[in-house]
This record gives sequence, C-alpha cells and structure tokens, in this order.
Amino acid sequence: MSQPRLLGGRYELDTVVGRGGMAEVYRARDLRLDRLVAIKTLRHDMARDHVFQARFRREAQSAASLNHPAIIAVYDTGEDTVDGVSIPYIVMEYVDGRTLKELLDDDRKLLPERSAELVDGILKALEYSHDNGIVHRDIKPANVMLTKAADVKVMDFGIARSMDDNQATMTQASQVIGTAQYLSPEQARGERVDPRSDIYSTGCVLYELLTSRPPFTGDSPVSIAYQHVREEPVPPTEVDQRIPDWLEDVTLRAMTKDREERYQNAAEMRADIQRGLAGMPTQAGTMAMAAAGATTALPPADDGRYDDDYDDYDDYDDRDQKKGGGGKAALWALLALGVIGSLVLVFFLLNRGNVTETETIAVPDLAGSTLEAAESQLTEDGFENYRSEERADDEVEEGTVIETDPEAGAEIEATDTIVIYVSSGPGSLEVPNVENQAESDARNTLTEAGFENVTTERRASDTVTEGNAIGTEPSAGTDADPSDEITLLISSGPEQVAVPDLQGMTREQAQNALSQAGLNAEFQEQQNGGAPENTVVSQSPGPQQNVNAGTTVTVTIAVAPDDEPTEPDEPTDPEEPTDPEEPGDPEEPPPGEDGFVFRRD
Repeated sequence: MSQPRLLGGRYELDTVVGRGGMAEVYRARDLRLDRLVAIKTLRHDMARDHVFQARFRREAQSAASLNHPAIIAVYDTGEDTVDGVSIPYIVMEYVDGRTLKELLDDDRKLLPERSAELVDGILKALEYSHDNGIVHRDIKPANVMLTKAADVKVMDFGIARSMDDNQATMTQASQVIGTAQYLSPEQARGERVDPRSDIYSTGCVLYELLTSRPPFTGDSPVSIAYQHVREEPVPPTEVDQRIPDWLEDVTLRAMTKDREERYQNAAEMRADIQRGLAGMPTQAGTMAMAAAGATTALPPADDGRYDDDYDDYDDYDDRDQKKGGGGKAALWALLALGVIGSLVLVFFLLNRGNVTETETIAVPDLAGSTLEAAESQLTEDGFENYRSEERADDEVEEGTVIETDPEAGAEIEATDTIVIYVSSGPGSLEVPNVENQAESDARNTLTEAGFENVTTERRASDTVTEGNAIGTEPSAGTDADPSDEITLLISSGPEQVAVPDLQGMTREQAQNALSQAGLNAEFQEQQNGGAPENTVVSQSPGPQQNVNAGTTVTVTIAVAPDDEPTEPDEPTDPEEPTDPEEPGDPEEPPPGEDGFVFRRD
C-alpha cells in the first residue's frame, strides 16, 4: 500500500474533492494540529508557466489578507517539488458542504426568500473584501459554498485584484477573467473593474437562484458576453410568477448595464434585501416605479459603433409573427444580420485592449542579471516605474534576478510598474513534525522538506516505541536553513539503570540513593535484633541489577524487637507417690573442702 502524499512534512493528502481550470483541491489532514483542511495545488501541467504561478500566488495573497466568517479562510501556503517542477499550494479551511452550483444542478427549487438570504451571505463577504480593497471578479455559484449549518462561504479569489492595481482590467480575449454567464458588461468590454462589477455578478447569481436558469445563455462565451453588453434579461417574474416584485426589482437593479445605475456597493444591496424581507419598500422598487412613470416613447439612441440594423432588430415585437411569409422572411434576414453584427461587435469589444492608444514596450528578460544591471536595462528601454523585492530561492544565487512581474516579453506601457524579484539565497524552512514516525520515514520526511544535513542520535524514552522518532533538534515548527544540521532523535526504549546497594543505609539515605538513580522506593519494616535500628537489612531487586528507570525497589528496614512475654509452664503429670524415707537414716553430710566426708556423731 502506497504512502499518502505529504506536503511540507505536515499535510497528508486524502482525496481530490474538486478540479478547476488551473488547480486541484484535496481534502487533507494537518498532522500538527490534527484537523481537516482543504489544499489547492496548481496543476502540474501549468506549474511551468510563470503567468499561472503568479496568478496562483496572487490568489494566496488576496485570500490570506481577508479574515471573515463568510470567506473561506487561508491557513498556510507553500511549494512542493514533483518531477523537478515547483508546485505551489494553498492550505485553506475545509468546509463540509456543497456549492450553490451543485444545489442548482440538483434542480431543487429554492423559496425566493431563501435565495435572497443566500445572496445576503455573499454580499457580507463582498462588503468585507471591498472594504479591504479587493474585488473578487469571479462571483458565480461554483465559488459559493453552503455549509451543513446553512452558512455561506465565498471562495476562490484566483483572479481577484486590488482596486488600486493599474492592471485590473481585461484587455486580452485569451485571458480567463470571470465566467461568461456572470460577467459584468465592463469586464466584457475590457474596462477597469470595481466593486460594482461584483454587484452585477451577484445579481446574475440571484437571478439564477430565483429562476433556476442563468440570465443569458448561448452557444459560446462570445455570444453570452455580447448579451451582457447589449441585451436585457427576461424579467424573473415572467419566468416564475411566484417571485415577489420587490425581489425582481433588486435583481434587475444589480444587473443594470450602466454601473452608475446599479447598487454602488454591497452594503447598499444588502440593505435593500433586508428591507424587502421585512416587508418594507425597497429603493430598487421606488426607482423602478419612478422610471415607469417617467417613461416616454423615444427614438433609439444612435451609437456610432453599431449598425442601425441593431435598432431595427430591437424594434421587432411579437406582432410581426402574425404577418405572412414575407414577415417571416424579413425576420430571418434580420436574425442573420443580428448574428453577424453580434459576432463583429463582440470581436470588437473583446479585442479593444489589443488596440493600443499609447505605445507599449516589451519587458526584457532580466533573469540572471544583477539588480544594478536590471535597473539600468529597464531605464534604457524607457520604463519609468520599477521596484525590487527580495525572495528566497534555493537555485538562484543571492543578489541575482529571479524574474519580473509582469514576466519577460509582456507588452506594457512605459508608466506601468515592474517588480524585479531578486534572490536572497536559500530561504529558511520549517522543521516538520516527525514524532512517532519510524526512523526511515522520519528521515524521508526531513529530506522531502528540503533539509540536506540530517544526523541521528539515540535517546531513551519511556513513551516512544524503540526505533521510532522522539523528535528533532531544532524542534518541529522551528525555521532553519536547508543546510543546517537537523538531529533526528530516535528512541532506544526505556532507560536502564543499576539498582544501588542499600545494605546498611538508613531509611533517609536509601531514599536519596534511589531518587538519584531514577528509581522509586517502597519501605517495609521487619523486627531484627541483629541489625541497627532504622537501617536497611534487604532490598528487591538486589544490588546492581539493571531495571527500567522509574522501577519501584522494595526496601526492608530493621526495627527493634518487642520485649518477649514469659510463657506459662507447661502442665506436668502428677508425680507418683514415693515410699517414705526410712527413719533413722541420718542425712548425708556434704563433703568437705578436701572432698572427704565425715560421719556426724
């Protein structure tokens, strides 16, 4: 059975839970904090492309700067090397739930009020991100998670940009900026985006939640983009008459073509939704009634960019269907002209950015240059704004240019800012946690984390199985250079100590001797008249036996014997009567000092 893939010596990958155009998302476990996380990795086939690398890093920076309950949290970032290719990854909050897209794909019809509540959650996230200067630019059902607790979580800031970013526009038809069905008109035209662009996309999401279909559909992204620019959506109440009028008003105001006529920020749209849910009049409804009351018949506005056939097509209504075959022929002719004109228009709109009003300059390839040489080259080429940033790199020599942003070959204006990334040498790495891993696995973990100099030291341990890793020096979580020595501490099992000889020691001396040896003592007393009182007469285990540290030694202490009580005489059998002595026999006199016995007279 193959070992699970481990990122950064810390994140154990499980199964793929999502795939996108440039990334894969895994469910994983953070071994250090013992929690589930989601990890997004750049696809291997795109990791060699500096453009996608930069975009992926930008997503990490954008999302990591945002901390809000309605936004998927970013915990960590890093890079993994696969087949010599550096694969960046982002560690995110794992959400046990489903996306709004999955909900819509189930053909489940939501109550209009519930749809409004879900969009209110999206607007909470956007209000916070906009206040922090970040425009999402890709709000769509697939980027909104719904937790099992019914909380909304906005994710995927992959194309988010700072509102003060001079390049926050879509100027190339080949760029993947937003999804066509939720694209704001200004994004389709290649204009600069702002928070109101996210409002438009949110209006498209609300439209789909209410009607179970996107506002515009077509055979290609180009045809859908054209509709966002020129066509009005079918009013939601014409799709489903059960939709409240106030909610239709909110939806259509958010989707107004002219961003000046939309809600100007997320808080304004949220407030209108809250008023509608509370049964109060909405600003959108008031504006809709005012517009209806002031409506008069006006000729179509003449826009020099478009052919008059578009106005003729717009004037067509259902009454023409009642006419004969000539009317149908005219209709087909108009439709053909409309399709051709649409393609021409969208081609023009999506390629406006390619028609440069000012001269552009190609960014030179500065990789491998010194910073001084790079700056001189940029000045010589006519660039006015550039700055340098240091970045750790294991392969590029310190003080040498790694790359630029925008990348080499990009066509930009002379006033655009170029960032020169200069190597600061090998960067520090975080020492991974290898506790309780087998020795070979622990060594592999350290090597894969980028550490080149791993040594081994064996130490006794009462808690870690012999042969497994106790830890490292420096400890896990510490930052260290790749060339620093990392000592891998391997358990040699419980520590063995020799039991000291306690014979003749006092109780206190024996206690101290055992404590110094790392052993415990259990004392018992024994009466012993042959040994001094309060001294050791025996021990178990015996002297010099090797035992595990912490073993308990039983010590026997001598105490004085108690006074022995007099035992009663054993009963004896009664003596048999003897014959009385015969009278007249005189008592035998005792012998004298010389041993002679004399008769008494």
